[in-house]
Amino acid sequence: MTSTLLPSAPPEARAQRGAAGRRTRVLALAEARWALAALVLFLVALPLDLLGAPAWAWGPLFALAYAAGGWEPGWEGLRALRERTLDVDLLMVVAALGAAAIGQVLDGALLIVIFATSGALEAVATARTADSVRGLLDLAPVTATRLPADGGEESVPAASLAVGDVILVRPGERVGADGQVLDGAGDVDQAGITGEPLPAAKRPGDEVFAGTVNGTGALTVQVTRDPADSVIARIVRMVEEASGTKAPTQLFIEKVEQRYSIGMVIATLAVFAVPLALGAALQASLLRAMTFMIVASPCAVVLSTMPPLLSAIANAGRHGVLVKSAVVMERLGQIDAVALDKTGTLTEGTPRVTDIRPLAGSGLDATALLTLAAAAEHASEHPLGRAVLAAARERGLTLPPADAFTSSPGHGVTATVDGRVVRLGSPERLFGADDEQARAVVRHVEDCGRTAVLLLCDGTPAGVLGVADRSRHDAAATVAALTALTGRPPVLLTGDNERAARHLAAEAGITEVRAGLLPQDKVAAVRQWTEQGRRVLVVGDGVNDAPALAAAHTGIAMGKAGSDLALETADAVVVRDELAAIPAAVGLSRAARRLVVQNLVVAGLFITALVAWDLIGTLPLPLGVAGHEGSTVLVGLNGLRLLRDSAWKRASGAG
Repeated sequence: MTSTLLPSAPPEARAQRGAAGRRTRVLALAEARWALAALVLFLVALPLDLLGAPAWAWGPLFALAYAAGGWEPGWEGLRALRERTLDVDLLMVVAALGAAAIGQVLDGALLIVIFATSGALEAVATARTADSVRGLLDLAPVTATRLPADGGEESVPAASLAVGDVILVRPGERVGADGQVLDGAGDVDQAGITGEPLPAAKRPGDEVFAGTVNGTGALTVQVTRDPADSVIARIVRMVEEASGTKAPTQLFIEKVEQRYSIGMVIATLAVFAVPLALGAALQASLLRAMTFMIVASPCAVVLSTMPPLLSAIANAGRHGVLVKSAVVMERLGQIDAVALDKTGTLTEGTPRVTDIRPLAGSGLDATALLTLAAAAEHASEHPLGRAVLAAARERGLTLPPADAFTSSPGHGVTATVDGRVVRLGSPERLFGADDEQARAVVRHVEDCGRTAVLLLCDGTPAGVLGVADRSRHDAAATVAALTALTGRPPVLLTGDNERAARHLAAEAGITEVRAGLLPQDKVAAVRQWTEQGRRVLVVGDGVNDAPALAAAHTGIAMGKAGSDLALETADAVVVRDELAAIPAAVGLSRAARRLVVQNLVVAGLFITALVAWDLIGTLPLPLGVAGHEGSTVLVGLNGLRLLRDSAWKRASGAG
């Protein structure tokens, strides 16, 4: 059985909501319309045939049923045949025509109707999978209020906004594009993007997302991303790409399918020719051969893999976990070890400055030290850098311009501020030989469970900042769930200091900690476990996590605090920033893998039993049709079980 993944729909179709919109969507599918037409024609012709009406009364109706239900798969099969590919759908159409040729018109029509119906069900299932995430497009506003540089207002299509444009978002309106608040304050409902149950307070400097709803207060927002690259657009694009991929199991099945189909044709010819050569009647031999072709067809096997995986991708997407491909969804359930980053992963990702400690002899007070640090960190995307900037904003400091900014993941940042070279980063990377005073301050800060950040001014230690980050409320529960899934506790991999890392690990229930790691050290740890035969899941958020995410068996990025590089490198993204969604996604993947196995067993049993019946005894063609197509529908519906919210609840342990 074949279908097109994620069929495109016009904007008006996407805009429909609720059950009525879903019914219209089903009727808009060509497969559903043709299947319905074939079914109606069959139901009209059936009583006429059974009541003994003349052939001219029911014959044309059956012929139209054949045409309605079989023309599209037949045409696609012929096109595939031109590419030297034998399509199973074509074999079904040939079998139906063969049944009609020997007088079994009713049986052939029944095959066409059930075959078309199963194809329509598959198309509807695929459309539901797409709609479950494409509904996010409904969040995107059609228009936005742009503020031109020369003053005034103008209503423009939201899709026409460009980076740098300034828009006005009034109370009750949806934000027209991803951007940064320039002026105003308000409470923005971000539940559709981040899953936060309460509106988020937005002030100048804060980020807002396209499609979120401004509750109170007008906001002036500068567009920072092209509408085509907004968070919503990236979500939809990632899921489209995911649904367009095929898992290794599916690729293997399709590879075997070609050889199987050719073997099936040869076997069908043998089933027809051998009895005929031994003196059997032509009609009986042909009927047995047509029945064999139908029941031996691997339609149910082909349909066993993708519906469960696509349903799992859609369900995870609805709950804020974007899995980038069917390959990833299949691999996610195979993991047997987990490595977690600290900042932004096990913690909330919004650390705050708790200590500002100028060193004696530096000539700086607390305000001057924080000013230099914030100016140097102004272009940094690291959570520690954002904490320093937030502290400076809270104190209303005016920051001097910084030049020659560079960032080295794992080391820190360097910039020239007021003619002085300022370096900010991990003390272990920046200490010189005679820094006893700085070492003592760093030890004091770290003994309090905080992360120490050392500031060097023209190569000389000038001060230490202490930064603390709270662990997520669901960190301990997530660690426990991952331990139960993999059979071993997760490992904490962090570039932070040993004391701060162990303090947080103890809160989360993690016993193995590797601290003070550079990006290459994290990669080395992952590769070490891989060489030991482990399938490692790495969860991170920052630039320094990207190499480890790429090296792991599977990588998951925390979307809210994650850097663009981490989001692009990871195999999956937790958009709503809920750590507990990770073990749920792993559980959902394992459920999908179990359903794939179930489907393959069911399909294999049906094919084996029906083929044996046809070869050993006499299998009636209608019963063969019902058994074959029934198994195909059964495995398809079995895979769709993972679309239900209850499947997510079971995977997360909540149901």
